[in-house]
Amino acid sequence: MILMKNICKTYQLGEGGVAALKDVSFHIKPQEFVSLLGPSGSGKSTLMNIIGCLDVADSGEYLLEGRSIENFTEDQLSEIRGQKIGFVFQAYNLLNDLNAYENVEMPLWYHKLSGNERSQRVTQALTRVGLAERMHHQPSQLSGGEQQRVAIARALVTHPAIILADEPTGNLDSKTGKEIMAIFKELWHSGNTIIVITHDINVAAQAQRKLFLHDGRLSNKEVRA
Repeated sequence: MILMKNICKTYQLGEGGVAALKDVSFHIKPQEFVSLLGPSGSGKSTLMNIIGCLDVADSGEYLLEGRSIENFTEDQLSEIRGQKIGFVFQAYNLLNDLNAYENVEMPLWYHKLSGNERSQRVTQALTRVGLAERMHHQPSQLSGGEQQRVAIARALVTHPAIILADEPTGNLDSKTGKEIMAIFKELWHSGNTIIVITHDINVAAQAQRKLFLHDGRLSNKEVRA
């Protein structure tokens, strides 16, 4: 499903540059649950952005479902993000003036769906994460764990094949974090490909397979923060 070959990415700072990714290669098969583990500054966020088509590599090749995306237009990349990848972020990224239902519904406005189909999808997604009774609550009326569940429902509502989660338990206590990871495991067992980016070895250990990133390179062993 995801094949990266010799991916490199450098950010220009002043007259010099910082190499965020150095010759990174890996393969993620359909319906795998993979964690990308590394300390701060290891290149995790850069790699996540490239996997999620939010950024592109300077060199190397990225094949998604067998298609090389290096020369895709921004519209094509946007279409991939809207249809194939569901994003879950540490900070939830919910709109405070919308309730849970409206936050989850937002991605569907970019799809040609009837109001009835949108309603069915939103209700199904919120029910799946255990929030059917709280769909009309504002984010400020929800706990951190509930807000992250809304964010997961929003990621699910477009029926993406891939769920890409960036530090999804970073703002949560350990008990709530375990509950959120249990949802990802259920999604994995239901057929989604799950990629969790984290610095927490306990979170990473719950995945089927771990990739270790350190100083912009993949390592064959864990490097602790």
